[in-house]
This record gives sequence, C-alpha cells and structure tokens, in this order.
Amino acid sequence: MRRNKFAGLGIKACFFTILAFTGLGGVMPLNLQAQTQPVKPESRRDSSGQQDSLEKVNALKEVQIKTIKLSRRQTSSTPLQILSGAELEKLNSLSVADAVRYFSGVQLKDYGGIGGLKTINVRSMGSNHTAVFYDGVQLGNAQNGQVDLGKFSLDNIEEIELYNGQKSSILQSAKSFASASSLYLKARQPNFEAGRSNRLKAAFRTGSFGLVNPSILWQSKLSEHTYSTVSAELKKANGRYKYRITNGVYDTTAVRTDGDVEAMRLELGLNGILSDSSKWNVKLYGYKDNQGLPGAIVANVFHFAQRMWNRNFFAQSAYEKNIGKYSLVASAKYSNDYMRFLNPDIVKTTGFLDNTYHQQELYLSLANKLNINKFWDVVWSADYQLNDMNANLDLFAYPTRYTLLNAVATQFHFDRLDIQANLLSTLLKDKVESGPAAGSKNELTPTVMVSWQPFNQKEFRIRSFYKSIFRMPTFNDLYYTFYQFTVLRPEYTKQYDLGFTYIKGYEHRALKQFSIQADAYFNQVKDKIVAVPGTSQAMWSMRNLGKVEIKGMDVNVQSAWELADALNLSLGLTYTYQQAIDADPISTTYKDQIPYTPKHSGTFLAGASYKKFALNYSYLYTGERYDQSANIPKNYVQPFYTHDLALHYHTQIQKRKLRLTGEVNNLLNQAYAVITNYPMPGRSYRFSLTYEY
Repeated sequence: MRRNKFAGLGIKACFFTILAFTGLGGVMPLNLQAQTQPVKPESRRDSSGQQDSLEKVNALKEVQIKTIKLSRRQTSSTPLQILSGAELEKLNSLSVADAVRYFSGVQLKDYGGIGGLKTINVRSMGSNHTAVFYDGVQLGNAQNGQVDLGKFSLDNIEEIELYNGQKSSILQSAKSFASASSLYLKARQPNFEAGRSNRLKAAFRTGSFGLVNPSILWQSKLSEHTYSTVSAELKKANGRYKYRITNGVYDTTAVRTDGDVEAMRLELGLNGILSDSSKWNVKLYGYKDNQGLPGAIVANVFHFAQRMWNRNFFAQSAYEKNIGKYSLVASAKYSNDYMRFLNPDIVKTTGFLDNTYHQQELYLSLANKLNINKFWDVVWSADYQLNDMNANLDLFAYPTRYTLLNAVATQFHFDRLDIQANLLSTLLKDKVESGPAAGSKNELTPTVMVSWQPFNQKEFRIRSFYKSIFRMPTFNDLYYTFYQFTVLRPEYTKQYDLGFTYIKGYEHRALKQFSIQADAYFNQVKDKIVAVPGTSQAMWSMRNLGKVEIKGMDVNVQSAWELADALNLSLGLTYTYQQAIDADPISTTYKDQIPYTPKHSGTFLAGASYKKFALNYSYLYTGERYDQSANIPKNYVQPFYTHDLALHYHTQIQKRKLRLTGEVNNLLNQAYAVITNYPMPGRSYRFSLTYEY
C-alpha cells in the first residue's frame, strides 16, 4: 500500500416554449406541509435583503385575497421543493433520507433498516446525477459518486431544498451548475431573542430497533457580530426487526440481525459579519460509525457477517461581500474520508477479506457577479478540485483527479420575465500510479431557464428550462480491481422541463391558502455506464452501453385551513408519473421500463394542530416496478404503500419549551422491499423528548 499523498496543486442550446394551460377544476385542495407556510399580511425579506412576498391585495367581489408570499418555490425558474423549520419536525423522519421521500419525482433507494444504505434518485437519471450540498459546498465522493443520506441527521438541519436542473440563483459556485439536480442541506443558523446570548436544544429519542439517540445543539453569541454553534449526536441501535419474505411457494418470517449501527457526529461552526457588512463562516464536521451491513436475503441465507467502519471529516469556510454593483462568494474545503470493509465469509491467504479505502479532497471556489444595470447581471465562477484515493487492494491504481470548472452566466430580470443562461466548462485529468489512466476530458455544457408572469396578478407563473450536463465515471467505475479496465466516456444527459406555479390566499374563509405546482419533463441519458459480465463471474467490466428516455410529470398541490380558533389543518398531495424506458434499439430490452422505476408514485400528508397538540399523518405510495431490465413476470415487483402517524405535545414553562412526540411508522405493518431481497421493517415506534431554552 502506498504512502498517502495529496498534491497542492458543442455548444448548442435551443429551447422553444409552447404553452397550453388547461384549467384545473375539482382538485381537492391539499397542502404538503413541506411546501406551505401560513399566510401572513407582512412582507418577508430573504438573506439578500430582497422582498420575498407579494405586497398587493386584490379585491374581488366576494372574497378579499390576503397578501400572498411569493417564495422561491413560485419564482424559481427550475422546479423547487422545500422542507424547513417546524415542517421538518412534524414529519416521521430521523434522517435526511426519511424526509426526501416526500418530494415528488424522487426515488429513495433504501437497503433496509437504520444502517442500510440510502441514496436519492431524481427523475430516474441515477443517484450519481444528484449533487448534495451542505451549507453551500458539495459533499463529494469520488470513489462511487453517491452520498448516503441516512448518515445525515435532521437534528441540526434547518432546511432541505431540492432543485431539478439547478439553483435559480446565478451567483453560485461552478459546482452548482454541474449536476442534473441538486439537494441543498442548510444547518440551523444562530437566532437570538432580545437580551439572549445563548440557546440550547437537547433531544432524546428511543424506540424500535433498540434505538438510543441523544443529541444537543448549543448556539452562543460571542460578540455583537460573531456566533458559534456546537452540535453533537450519538445514534446507537441493534437494528433488529421482523420481516416476512416469500419465494412464491413458502412464506418465511425471520429477524434481521445485521443492521446494527453505532454512530457519532460532531459539528462546530462560527458565523460572523465584518464591519463592511461582509459575511463569513467556518464549519468543522466529524462523523464516525461502526455498522453491520444488511445483505440480500437469497438462497435461504438470512444472516451476514460483513461490517463497515467509516470516519469522515471536513473543514470548510465561506466569505460573501458586496461592493456596490459587484458581489463575490469565495469558499474552500478540505475533506478526509476513511472506510474499512470486513467480510469474514471470504478468506484469503492473508486472512479475512479486509479492505480499507482512504479519500482526500481539496476544493476552492470563487464566484463573481456584476450588476450591469437594473435588469442585467453577469457572473463568472471558477472552481478547482483535487481528489486523491488509495486502498489496500491488489494492483490498485492509486488515482488522483484534477478538476477545473469555469461557468459564465447571465440573467435578465424584468418586471414579468426572468431569463437565465449559463455555459459550463469542465477540464478534468486523471493520474494513476499503476495501470492505464482515464486521461483528460474537456466538455462544454449549456443551460437556459425562463420564468414568466403572463398576467397582471403575480400568483401565476410559467417556468421552463433546458439543461445539458454529464457525469464523469467514478474511481470505482474506472479503477476498481475486480473490474476489467476499460476506457469510459462520460454519461451525458439532456433535460427539458415546462411547468407552472399558482398560489392564492383568502380571508374570511376556512380555506386560507391554496397552491399548485406542475411540471412536465423529458430527459435523455446517453452512454449510460453499466457493469457487464467479463471473462468470468468474478471479473466484470464497465461499459458505455445504454440510452434512456424519461417522460414524466410532477404535480404538487397544497392548502392551509383554519377551521376554528386555534384549530388549523394542512393537507398535501404529490403525484409523479414516469415512463423511463430503454431507448437503445439494439438492446434486448428496448422500450422496457428501466429497473426500480414506478410509473406511478405519490404521497399524501395531513396535519392538524389544536392549542398544544398536533397530529400528523403521511401516506406514501410506490407503484409496480421491475428489478431487472427485462419487464417479465419473474422480475415484477409489487406496489407498496406505508401509513405513518405522529402525535406531538408542546408546552412552555417560562422561556423553556418542551415537546413530546410519539410516532408509529408503517402503521398497517405491511411487508415490502424498496430493493428486491432487502426487506424493510414492519410496524415500528419512536418516542422523543425535546427541550429548548
């Protein structure tokens, strides 16, 4: 094993929008709590100081429309879904992975239990096409390109945003332009009441699977313009749960015994504002776990001895400054990740299979914006990233990847029309110490986005975007020694989206707010990277083989109700239709639906609050799928649905807040699997006590 090292060192865009809007009637007004905030008459300013609400009251003959908050959901040129604040607390969710299930157009790949791998797949383009950002900086994984969302607790998360395409703000890092979709996680920000300089939040959760989960969040005001945050958490569970499987003839009930996990997380943050009003922040993040690996239940094998250990650390910093018409955002990050995988079932001459992997990353970013005039902005962003990996595998390549990203963007924002366009340049080079390297890549990829208000009323907007982007093969794709080496092309995608948003508020009615978002889209994936059998069952190779075409529609309907004094109701419905087919004419599965992609899926959420009590119900449906490329009866996977219920009690003693929560997940104890042969838990319970001061 080598010594660790870390060196310091086409354009085409055409998009025509033809709009036909059909009135939607008879739709039950529903509100996804993740999407709705109570209507308030006052305006609200976002972090940039811009007003985020409609300061206008429209008088109608029979009803007075309230001031309506036109938030980022309504004005974004790309589809945006948000979970934030108290809305997150109301969901039956322990981690980020649990929460994102309620977004439309999302498939969560869940391998079962608390310790099972959980990755996100947006609009069927694959997990590697979704970038995950934490406080504005991407969470990287050059080894396999995926982020396990089950590792990220909601305890220190203030907001989750999911953008299809990219964020609609042009002042962002070049990395933010470089993925097909983006998931943004925002940590809780310090917020002090008058006369307060400290805030404390402590929570304890327990329940099924032997869960013990204490956490603490302490925020402190060090000076008038400097704040600190400390967040720590321990999560321990035996991961045991009963499940039922069938082979078509016999039903078997067994107990999952290999999903135990013990994880610790520590985050330290500093935020400040300088005398010139510029902002800065520093974050240190540490995570460590020791967990079992739930395996596939096949051939009457029910217990698995494999284990995995992870150590993750990163330090990142950001700086923002405005100088007249010029703005800049600079950020830097260093990360160090270690993983150990032990498989006692495989014995080598040196003992059990015991592999270790070590990754390091250096990332630097600078984004610049110039306001040319009142309606025209231009941006130039440049990022540099260096990834290094080593492992104790035989004949390992020890790759190092150098990436330089440059993005130029422009935005025209008129009274009723917003147009954005950007061009991203990607320069990439791999170096290895053993075997052939993937060489260099140079790509140019464009994006065009439009948001239009066709009528005088600001409640209705039309949006559309075109985006061309690609993903590079990961280190595992290129250099994993159990795969035969091959030269791989990037995996290219093209996205087309057309949709609208509508929101309306009311006074003197039980219905206080109604909103709807709907988008139709068409995606193409070319040169799809897949693993195919090689000269033996133990030797596979990676190839650019497939073409995929995805046609779909996402609908999100929400409403907020006030039925009586102190009695509030919110309802929400999301629906997704996807036809994601193999579009390669020479493929044996041509025009078959790609694996694990349901044509129909959706969620329904309902929440009621009365004085100190709140009750929340959620329903999640995933339609029929196939677990292999061939759509034949052998590969058919039945639909599944789950019902979850949560009861909250809030009280306050002087300035101290207490919240008690009881949750029941999978209320009807349905036996199901998200991934074939990885059974999910049946009915489970969770209880939590939260103290805030």
